[in-house]
Amino acid sequence: MSLSQIFRDDLLAGQVAIVTGGGTGIGASITRELTRLGATVVIASRKPENIEPAAAGLSEELGREVVGEICDIRDRDSVAAMVARTVERFGRLDHLVNNGGGQFFSPAEGISGKGFDAVVGTNLTGTWNVTRAVADAWMLKHGGVVTNITMLTHRAFPGMAHSVAARAGVEAMTRTLAVEWANRGIRLNSVAPGYVASSGIKRYPAGLNLVQQMQSVVPMKRLATCDEIAWMVAYLHSVAGAYITGQTITIDGGKELWGDYWPIPDPKPMPEIEIPVEPWETE
Repeated sequence: MSLSQIFRDDLLAGQVAIVTGGGTGIGASITRELTRLGATVVIASRKPENIEPAAAGLSEELGREVVGEICDIRDRDSVAAMVARTVERFGRLDHLVNNGGGQFFSPAEGISGKGFDAVVGTNLTGTWNVTRAVADAWMLKHGGVVTNITMLTHRAFPGMAHSVAARAGVEAMTRTLAVEWANRGIRLNSVAPGYVASSGIKRYPAGLNLVQQMQSVVPMKRLATCDEIAWMVAYLHSVAGAYITGQTITIDGGKELWGDYWPIPDPKPMPEIEIPVEPWETE
């Protein structure tokens, strides 16, 4: 089994984690990192054709079992059953990473009521469903750590009105629960990635050439890697993050800070963008 580049390999030994959307992109990198640190990781996704190959591929790669669970985070009964199976099988549940979600690129006037409700139902209500189920089943009595993966919410995000609204709601919910549940030993934080070279970037229409433009609007002139997001999640779930709760930690290479009045020239040539593809992923 390959080891973490940052942390000692037994940092989370004997502990159990659920990572929703843990089979692709950022979620797969988070799963790798937590597994490398000794945690038993359960990954959950709505579609069997996504979760089963991912669980098998990650298990083979990491040399220890990554458990795949079929779960629709919008369905409270499905969520409760998945969490109950996890606690029954492993006897505990120390960590939750709410990475599951989804959206589509569209100007606001092109988003139907059904489309808006679907995105909010997945990203906001789905996050609440899993968080509440994990709290009820284990963490309210025993403590634990929750990290919610969101997006850049402090400025406008044209083309993503539905998703940015839902993610801002997740961040507000995170702050509130961090206060309410502090005396229960539960820490909750959000991690807000900027532009990441992950499979999720395929949601942007190719015709708009946005992927190539993204590097130019980041002061560091590159996209984040999935591992860079996973390392922050691992930090928050380790003893190093023991006094951090209710925060939104932005990982964006300075994107949200930069205005237009301070020019930063592009390097020549610009770095090539490599979008990682997992062995089990299909187009």
